[in-house]
Amino acid sequence: MATLQRVIRAMEKIAPLHLAETAWDNVGVLVESPHPNPTGNRVFLTIDLSPRVLKEALSTPNVGVIVAYHPPLFRAIKKFTMADPMQRAALSCAAAGISIFSPHTALDSAVGGINDWIVDGLSRGPEDKITPVTAKVGATGEGPAGEGAGAGRIIYFSNPWRFEELVEKVKSHLGIKYVRVAVSDAAENSSDGAVLVKSVAVCAGSGASVLLGANADVYLTGELSHHEVLAANNSGSSVILCEHSNSERGYLSAVLAPKLRELFSEDGSSPLEVIVSSQDRDPLSVA
Repeated sequence: MATLQRVIRAMEKIAPLHLAETAWDNVGVLVESPHPNPTGNRVFLTIDLSPRVLKEALSTPNVGVIVAYHPPLFRAIKKFTMADPMQRAALSCAAAGISIFSPHTALDSAVGGINDWIVDGLSRGPEDKITPVTAKVGATGEGPAGEGAGAGRIIYFSNPWRFEELVEKVKSHLGIKYVRVAVSDAAENSSDGAVLVKSVAVCAGSGASVLLGANADVYLTGELSHHEVLAANNSGSSVILCEHSNSERGYLSAVLAPKLRELFSEDGSSPLEVIVSSQDRDPLSVA
């Protein structure tokens, strides 16, 4: 079986594409090389197919498929030229015999997907309760299929976090040094003045369309605008922002790569190697 077909089958088990917000998102096979790399027994994972990551993928031997979480081709295209960075990436991959697959919002919504990985890292024990949150805009209207699926999650803790401890837990789980925070004036305080957190609403990436209006002590997401942060605080929810792709990247090595390796080992075909980009990073840093 061709490498691309094996990736499609495996990803459909991990993150079925019908869970994606296809009213605006672009998921699935974005580039199918007409002449697949005959030695393409490596599947290359990245969040963004940036020029740095593209160079890495093209220089890595035997890559047959790139799984790029964010779709490098997003809007309708009338022509393909080397002048546009994303079109150049698609053309370069196709010429090298490499196909591109993007799961994006399907992987956010799926049970065992990115949002579940985030809340699992915050959980205080089996008595915590986790519920899905459905996107408020941009969805197909069909609703998420599969119990527990949804564009976000809310976790209710059996034992509340102190806000500063929760912040450290977020940084540890995501493997980052810094986050931005905004504490609501309406936040509940303990007897010693510490801000208590009994619930967190989570949405990987840019979470406004999913989180705003959700009833939770804290919103955890990659990014919100200035006015969206104010709206959250004014409604009583504090905010933790970790930058867009920092909320997603750790999932690749921690969950997606092992899952793919397991599924490939069970599909009865020749071995496939799964590798994660070493050059993929959030474009924003602290100066």
